Amino acid sequence: MFNWDDLNYFLTLSRTGKLNLASKKLKVESTTISRRVARLENKLNLELFIKSPKGYFLTEIGSELLKHVERIENEVYGINENFLGSNLSIKGKVRLSVGEGLGVEIISKNLYKFYKLYPDIEIELLADTKLRSLSNRETDILISFSQPLKGRLKTWKICDYFVNLYGTKHYLDNHNKIESIKDLKKHDFVSYVNEFIEFPELNYLNDLKINANIKFSSNNLRSQFLAVKNNIGLGLLHSFIADKEPELKKVLENQINIKREYWMIVHENSFQLQRIKVVCKFITDIIRENF
Repeated sequence: MFNWDDLNYFLTLSRTGKLNLASKKLKVESTTISRRVARLENKLNLELFIKSPKGYFLTEIGSELLKHVERIENEVYGINENFLGSNLSIKGKVRLSVGEGLGVEIISKNLYKFYKLYPDIEIELLADTKLRSLSNRETDILISFSQPLKGRLKTWKICDYFVNLYGTKHYLDNHNKIESIKDLKKHDFVSYVNEFIEFPELNYLNDLKINANIKFSSNNLRSQFLAVKNNIGLGLLHSFIADKEPELKKVLENQINIKREYWMIVHENSFQLQRIKVVCKFITDIIRENF
């Protein structure tokens, strides 16, 4: 008979890849995790990890075991969620990863509606441009810019959104006239920092097919908005945010209208949990209401 604690130590180490990180997550000593994993390997007479100075990496058989343990984990979560507690209310923590613009401007501003329905759910909102793993439980729900081509995932398209080129009236009045895309070569731009773009869909400048003169770059969307509003340069910005700013004017509106997509992505095991389902539904509905 397997001990769930041993399996849980194996699961956490497989996701973190390092004993010290697994130790912090489980709040036990590293030696305890190492000992429990070794006991599991001895019981199975199998090598589950390849150990190196860089960390712990699953062997092929370890990856197979992980699939089974994740199913067990899901059942354990389901028992806790559905049968523990006197009122059987939906509760627990849900981590949501989403781009900064959508996370701050749409989701955060509407969360009060969610908590009226589900006061016992804790949402952790990671609003940035970092790609996080669902299989490693770095996040429970990922809102991405494209549909993944593989994996044990539950996915659906939420909506389209558009990116346009913006500048202030002051900037446009005091710089070379813009009548076509080729005129943009004479202008300064605000953009993302290329090396920190983990989603290629965010590299909007590629769609213009020009060698843009980037004056200021940031991995923070709010910083880009402020830079454009303070006349540092032109910027390709989310229209659902920039259109609300009266000082920002669209540039070449009939020529530049970049379309992107938002996709909801959840691991198929996690999607069986009630708290994940209600967050997914609420976020999907609230985004569609605003687009």
